[in-house]
Amino acid sequence: MSPASVGRVLRLGACATLSAGLVTMGLAAGPAVAEPESDQLWIDAPYQQTLPLGAGGGAPQTRTLDVGLYHDNSNFAVTDGKLSVDVSGLAGVADVTWPANCAPTGTTAVCSVAQVPVIGPDYSPQVRLGVRAADGARSGSQGTITYGATATGGPDGTLKAPGNSFDTTVEIAAGPDLAIADIAPVTHAGPGSAETIPFALTNKGNESAHGFTVKLSASYGLDWLTRYDQCAYTTSSGDEYAPMSYATCTFDEVLAPGESFALPAPLEVALARHALNERLDISVEPGGGATDLSGDDNYLALQIGADNAADFSVTGAAVTGAAGETVTAPLTFKNNGPAWLGNLGSGDPVAVVRLIVPDGTTVTGVPSGCAPHTLGGGYYPQQTGAPRYDCALPYWVLENAERGYAFKLRVDSVVPGTTGAVSIHPDFGEFRYDPDTTNNTAVLAVN
Repeated sequence: MSPASVGRVLRLGACATLSAGLVTMGLAAGPAVAEPESDQLWIDAPYQQTLPLGAGGGAPQTRTLDVGLYHDNSNFAVTDGKLSVDVSGLAGVADVTWPANCAPTGTTAVCSVAQVPVIGPDYSPQVRLGVRAADGARSGSQGTITYGATATGGPDGTLKAPGNSFDTTVEIAAGPDLAIADIAPVTHAGPGSAETIPFALTNKGNESAHGFTVKLSASYGLDWLTRYDQCAYTTSSGDEYAPMSYATCTFDEVLAPGESFALPAPLEVALARHALNERLDISVEPGGGATDLSGDDNYLALQIGADNAADFSVTGAAVTGAAGETVTAPLTFKNNGPAWLGNLGSGDPVAVVRLIVPDGTTVTGVPSGCAPHTLGGGYYPQQTGAPRYDCALPYWVLENAERGYAFKLRVDSVVPGTTGAVSIHPDFGEFRYDPDTTNNTAVLAVN
């Protein structure tokens, strides 16, 4: 999967394996963090591109093939990228139309990328090739595009993409190609309001789709206002994964090449009072056992953001014990709402509850889900006896979630008034939705 395609494929529920998939797939695509003295140039190219033959004997469609350059280390400015593209492997299979930033010579071209970025939310491929089935090409025939790249920058002044590592297989095929139109994200929606989703479906293939299935998956803060007779509706329990609502809709319509389909009535969803960072995922597949020519546009994840807040808090405890005695320290996390929160793309914990152990005590019993650390957050070799513990919450918490952590403490020496620190932190970054950070810290007092 190319980094540019990640936004399209972050599915909250397009498939039956949705709940598990959303927390394993996440937003992790992109380069690893590089050391300051190192950098690497990469080529972002699709592994495969399927091209349809012409419908009804007509001219075949031209499809866009996006290719780009990026590098690892933001400490370096990388410029003057040169992407070499070799299409000699497409002879008799496909024809290529070159964009303005490519200089072709025969079956090769050098494409210029003035500024080579580091992968991030605003990244997009810089080279857009037009490809179409060649005259006389037959279904099932394949060809290959190969790439290479250099750029100016990095620790040595010149970067080169790994050789013989990047290519795209182009295959000619016949069949339906169902494509869902992109939908702009919804922002600043009001909790308790409703949103109309502009769903549109088109068959971009060269054969008809004889029926198709549309699957919808809505996160916990969304509910269906529109219900269709063609759909079966279910909900998940919310035990292992965040609670969700599903709709599986079967339509018998024949969708010919070039034709579009609209739902029987506009799709409306309601935002609950606890809505915050929501997602509606949509996928489609042709019926009758047909294989879709290109799956890249068969699903999307629509972000629906509500203007709401989730007030996280922690409470400490006060315990008393004689020297040598073991006491229980009950710490508590609570979401005071009004919103729930779920990291539905990344699957990262919504927060981490941290305990700095009081002086004169030793932790002898550790709650489930809590990891030992040094005071600075480094590795600690034993489960008990650490000076710090970080307890990761799940990737979601409901609007009224509460969780307790019962630490067992041995009082090694009586130090009147000694305290440990209890606090809550985001897994990374900052709390974006917490309106009151004054209740994010507390005290564990001993004697």
